[in-house]
Amino acid sequence: MMDNHGYNLMRQLTEEHTSLWRIKNEYLKDSAECAECKALWEKLATDKEAHTTELIALIKKHLE
Repeated sequence: MMDNHGYNLMRQLTEEHTSLWRIKNEYLKDSAECAECKALWEKLATDKEAHTTELIALIKKHLE
């Protein structure tokens, strides 16, 4: 059984990844006609990718 700390990391990874998927597959398409909004979604996607990468590294560290 995973401790609460590990579970929290896994849960946040799921949240970040789900959000990133929605941004890339829905929000960017919906904002295609607004350059300002599209730029915002692209920035948020970049941030989510960084968060996902950082969470994966932490999870690996805690599973060793």
